[in-house]
Amino acid sequence: MTGIRAGLCSVTFRALPPERIVALAAAAGLEVIEWGGDVHVPPGEVGRAAEVARMTTDAGLAVASYGSYFRAGSEESLTAVLDSAAALGADRVRVWAGSHGSAEVSAQERARVVTRLRAAAVEAAARGIGLALEFHGGTLADTAPATLELLHEVDHPMLSTYWQPTVGAAVPAVLEEFRRLSPHVSAAHVFSWWPRTERHPLRSRSALWTRFFAEAAATPHPPRDALLEFVPDDAPELLAGEAAALLGFLGRRP
Repeated sequence: MTGIRAGLCSVTFRALPPERIVALAAAAGLEVIEWGGDVHVPPGEVGRAAEVARMTTDAGLAVASYGSYFRAGSEESLTAVLDSAAALGADRVRVWAGSHGSAEVSAQERARVVTRLRAAAVEAAARGIGLALEFHGGTLADTAPATLELLHEVDHPMLSTYWQPTVGAAVPAVLEEFRRLSPHVSAAHVFSWWPRTERHPLRSRSALWTRFFAEAAATPHPPRDALLEFVPDDAPELLAGEAAALLGFLGRRP
């Protein structure tokens, strides 16, 4: 049905070591892993990043991206993040668009975030790495219109965005957000929360995911990756079933 790669965010299992995450992902039939910068691959620890990269590829998997917690607008340097991404072999780094929502941010802070994101994209692009916004509340990428406005303001070809279902939003609203963002979406975070942050098996929202993947596959530039981000109760034993569901939505056998 689609060439979108099926994968896992390592932050799904923060308590597990990388080698266990690799084994779980490979056994579940997944293809890629986004490695998180908070626990598994800390920024600047390039030896650790290279080690995790080796165990990933040795298992027949690929590194999808580096899930950083770099927040544009802060004083944080991006260089250590890019060092780790390069050692991982990741060509995309997930970043955060400030620390306030688009409706509450001051004009001064907004300008600071835009300027920092542009400079970060330039720095990353010089190393052959793209940046992608976390589509998330409490940032300037908290709605589809706000994300589009931010991408327009930054205006850099190496800046894309992730997409994920907005918490509490109905299926039609969630899909409309994706449609508006789809030309810029490089990856999707995949999980089933409903009605707020209660975690459910992926298939419990089949009405969403069946339609999402059908629409994503039909876009001129589908997201490269669909990444499982959470499983109920953070339970490793549930990954196989969640991966099977994801692969089924992608039109592939587990």
